[in-house]
Amino acid sequence: MAEEKLNNINSGETEIKTGYIWPDWYYSLSKFQVSNNLKGTWQVLNTTIPYFCLWYLIIRSIQLDYPYIVTLLLTLTAAAFLVRMFILFHDCAHNSLFTSMNMNTVIGYFFSVFLCMSFADWRFTHLRHHWTYANLDSRGYGDVWTMTKKEYENASTLQRFRYRVYRNPLVLFAFGAFLLSKRPAYFMVKPRERVDIILTYLVIVAVAFTASKFLGWSTYFLIQLPVVWFAGGVGAWVFYVNHQFEGGYWAHKGDWNPLSAAIKGSSFLKLPAVLNWFTSNIGYHHLHHLNPVIPNYNLRECLNTVPALQEKDPTTITKILNCFSLKLWDEDMQKMVPFP
Repeated sequence: MAEEKLNNINSGETEIKTGYIWPDWYYSLSKFQVSNNLKGTWQVLNTTIPYFCLWYLIIRSIQLDYPYIVTLLLTLTAAAFLVRMFILFHDCAHNSLFTSMNMNTVIGYFFSVFLCMSFADWRFTHLRHHWTYANLDSRGYGDVWTMTKKEYENASTLQRFRYRVYRNPLVLFAFGAFLLSKRPAYFMVKPRERVDIILTYLVIVAVAFTASKFLGWSTYFLIQLPVVWFAGGVGAWVFYVNHQFEGGYWAHKGDWNPLSAAIKGSSFLKLPAVLNWFTSNIGYHHLHHLNPVIPNYNLRECLNTVPALQEKDPTTITKILNCFSLKLWDEDMQKMVPFP
């Protein structure tokens, strides 16, 4: 039933925008684009302050030689806040967390120091992802490497081996989907942004060096590496499920449709309230791809207000494990399938 609704989602089309026909309800999304500085500021505070406090508690647990299980639990909690920080960083890339573009940029750069990634670099790749996602002729920008079934069948033994290794959950989530699939944007951005990328990484190194001088190299890396590793693994897991699920959508450039790419090619990840909070509602990914300018704190209200958005079958916790077996896009069957 839900699939029939999705296939008929263009009913009531009345207008063409940028070459595509959009349904009437699409234009009601714009009223949720309005950013709120108070909400944005509160989200920054309720994420960074607990994160810094957890760092202090982890440092003390190591210095006072507490049982490792205590340090580990604190580390996992800090990683959860770092995941939330990344989603806010993501909103800054879309200029949606605050009303001011400059404020979004400043906070984005601030977060980048703790996330150990360049804001300018990641913003370039991620915005490119929004323009090219689910387009078979424009793969490779901020997405999980996905081959079609025919491509896999025609690939060399070495390429098949590389792809199988890449798609292994242990490899994908241990090293992070962004690290493995992201094209280097450094040589593609403008010279000024290249300088920003270099300066950002210099600041990251400087902060790491300063922290290590005060804490000691061993203490710093005992904290930083697990926190970033756990957060990166969770971030890769969330991003994977956002776009790799039963059904799905991919099309060649001539047939690609942004409405179908958003609604059919992005999941509606239904999580418990506490996980929704730590992931800042990024599970409403079909809505996010329909209108990336909607701030994370407006996504739920938007979903509850527009009935057409609720017609998509949600991907629940129980369905997530099924996503890991999906490896290839079958162009004949028009869905994700396991390896042959």
